[in-house]
Amino acid sequence: MNIFTKSVRQVFKGAFKAFQTFPASIACALAFAAVTAIRIQLDWPQQEPLNFLFNCLHWAFAVGAIFSLAAITIAQSRYNNARAFLISNMLGAGAAALTFLLMYNFGGTDPAAEGYRYAMVSGLAAARAGSAILVSFIVFIIFAGYPKEQSDFARSFFMTHKAFFIALLYGLVIMGGASGVAGAVQALLYRSMSEKVYMYIGTLSGFLAYTIFAGYFPDFRKGQIDEKREVAQKQPRFIEILFGNIMVPIVLALTAVLLIWSGKTILSGMKVPFVRLSSIAASYAAGGIWLHMMVTHHESRTARLYRRVYPVAVMVILAFEAWALVLQLQKYGMKIAEYSFALIWIVAVAAVVLLFLKKYEAHRIIALVICFAAVFSVLPVVGYHALPVASQISRLEKLLVSQGMLEGGKLVPPKAEPELSVREAITDAVLYIADSRDVKLPAWFDREMRMNETFKKRLGFEHTWPKPEDIDWEGPGRFMATSLYLKSSTVDISGYQWAVSPLESYAKENKELTVEGERGVYKIYWDRNSPTGIPSLTIMLDEQVILEKDMNEYIDKITSKYPPGGEGSHEADIEDMSLVLEVPEVTVMLVFDNIDINVNPKEDIINYWMNLRSLYMKEKPQL
Repeated sequence: MNIFTKSVRQVFKGAFKAFQTFPASIACALAFAAVTAIRIQLDWPQQEPLNFLFNCLHWAFAVGAIFSLAAITIAQSRYNNARAFLISNMLGAGAAALTFLLMYNFGGTDPAAEGYRYAMVSGLAAARAGSAILVSFIVFIIFAGYPKEQSDFARSFFMTHKAFFIALLYGLVIMGGASGVAGAVQALLYRSMSEKVYMYIGTLSGFLAYTIFAGYFPDFRKGQIDEKREVAQKQPRFIEILFGNIMVPIVLALTAVLLIWSGKTILSGMKVPFVRLSSIAASYAAGGIWLHMMVTHHESRTARLYRRVYPVAVMVILAFEAWALVLQLQKYGMKIAEYSFALIWIVAVAAVVLLFLKKYEAHRIIALVICFAAVFSVLPVVGYHALPVASQISRLEKLLVSQGMLEGGKLVPPKAEPELSVREAITDAVLYIADSRDVKLPAWFDREMRMNETFKKRLGFEHTWPKPEDIDWEGPGRFMATSLYLKSSTVDISGYQWAVSPLESYAKENKELTVEGERGVYKIYWDRNSPTGIPSLTIMLDEQVILEKDMNEYIDKITSKYPPGGEGSHEADIEDMSLVLEVPEVTVMLVFDNIDINVNPKEDIINYWMNLRSLYMKEKPQL
């Protein structure tokens, strides 16, 4: 038996062993696959009413699978007895059941409030389930590093990566091979075979990949020495070369570039957009910690240099990010982006301090800090969904009180219009709060203020946004648009003979609508697939073009009255949302439901969306 065949055999032997080692985890994964298969089998009209149930089950089984993985590993590595093994499996099944009950009963959205037919899993519920999965997985990695005589966190961390990529490779090969066979059957034997077959293959391949992943790990039982552990934890020679001779030098060079860039940015007055700056700093901090763990046991000169340089360099970059964060909070207050970067910053600083104090022993504690941050981010009051909203409410209250617009818990229109910067800040805060979910808002706040008309009625002025040249295109207020929708009203169509509704507006083929009149046969084309994105109308009479008009002039008229600004829609009268065109043969009136014009001056991109409700046409008498 050659080495390749032996390796493949060991992988699949481990996959079968996973059913014995992690029964609750594999059962949850199998249940996850079964729910997926049921969803594949049901067409959308049948699936839609059950979608919330299916999503709850998916989240529950995902939590159960990873929680079981961690619980069983703890039981085996710390106790190694039948009672602990049974309890850990029961806890895994219980975690899946509890997740489902909590999510199904408390984790759904209100269909009426959201404008959907059925409930959906809320973003907060999904985030909490995701946090539970992350924490469980990190705990699994920690306890997979026991006993200390045989392993540590860095070795366990690499072993988990190794298991993941091996499982991914086998899963892709299985899926590719099975899909190839199915494709051959469809092409040669059974052409009417359902496309769902490929979805079933993907589902089954995913389940098998998970069993391969779980089965790759050595025996974690306390007091057992598994020779497989050394092989699983050992970094192959090519990995050592990849990290030590390629990745580490690249990151060291990147470190020098970032330090120079940081200095240049400070000297230029911090003109770099906050999101870009923080993304770079956070990515460097997180990626650097990951690489530090991967090369912990490397003894090459570059690896040793990296382990000394990284903690110092990242502290400089994190100090730079802290400055930017403070400036951002002073200007815009806390939002989800600021909250996320602040949390990452705290974790990164804690990690660097631990690396200074504990060296290699810091990795396990860093992992626990990440667990704490993940749980903290989804807690009531201080979570990502609550604390930024509370910050914006406090910011808004201060702005309103300073202008005499909030008295006795009631909104009061100002006697004089506030200055531009104040109007911009109020608009920014109001729209952020109005779009928030899963948090209680003050009694005086009206979510309908997201609409410009309600906003003006309650506050005395319209939505106000920075001028294009003042906008941070990668931070708050980066969107610039004209967004109109037709006000509920009647439309005078007296005198018009035909009402035409455009069909398949975005079809690849420009299909016509036909009307028979006294002059002949009219063919009407409403084309929204032009290279510019600007719709155009073409009308032909007996194969002769009698009207050909794009919407450029109409768009110019709209944007002059409603200049592109920030987010938010405007209610417009029929006079603004209609266009009358005349030629000797016919008179045409276009009525639009909504018009959206999105402008990005930074990239010189404009997108047009014009939803035509109806086209009214009357034929002029022949002379």
